[in-house]
Amino acid sequence: MSWLRGLIFQIAFLLWSTVVALYSLIPLILGNRAHIFAIGKFWSDSINLLLRVIAGITYRIEGMENVPPGAVLIASKHQSLWDTAIVLALFRGPAIVMKQELLRIPIYGALCRIQGMIAVDRAGGAKALKSMLKSARDAVTEGRKLIIFPQGTRTLPGQPHDYQPGVAALYRDLKIPVVPVALNSGFFWPKHGLKRPAGTIVMRFLPAIPAGLDRETFMTRLETEIETAQAVLEAETQAGLRPR
Repeated sequence: MSWLRGLIFQIAFLLWSTVVALYSLIPLILGNRAHIFAIGKFWSDSINLLLRVIAGITYRIEGMENVPPGAVLIASKHQSLWDTAIVLALFRGPAIVMKQELLRIPIYGALCRIQGMIAVDRAGGAKALKSMLKSARDAVTEGRKLIIFPQGTRTLPGQPHDYQPGVAALYRDLKIPVVPVALNSGFFWPKHGLKRPAGTIVMRFLPAIPAGLDRETFMTRLETEIETAQAVLEAETQAGLRPR
């Protein structure tokens, strides 16, 4: 039963994540950023191992050839905690745009700071925007991949949600390509509940949107390309899921 597998996975996930977080205290105290990046990749890989062994959930990455080398902005659909974990394995030291409230979580918040994650105060107005852009420019200078979830929150499969203006501000200021991403993780590790049906999580990288478009054209193209690919992927997933 998927809920029982989900319960076992959730217990294993929380216990293992706690162990990894405690181990991370050593490089955190020493200020060893490279070691923390390596731990993040190890944690991501181990979570996918738990998903496969306990819940029968595997994953497939498609379209990585669409991701240019060097600094690029990756704008992804967001349905699950899995989405933020997998990028730690796919890219060396990614800079993830995240809500500032997460920095208050013990250990986790400190790890995010030392990794140079980009925290956003969503109620901070112009000052918060200026801070976000400065952090993003620093990440671009280092040649890092920037990850943003342009809807600003996890959504359920098929659930509509507005695209937030932060992605347009980054696109305009950084002048780098944007790679749209569709995924189906919400079918297998949803934001609520314990159901973990066996199957394959797919993360699909789409062709990059070049720098230099005007704001309206960019936002229309980004949303259209993600949502079109998303509808196709979700239909494929629903057709492949079997009642358990």
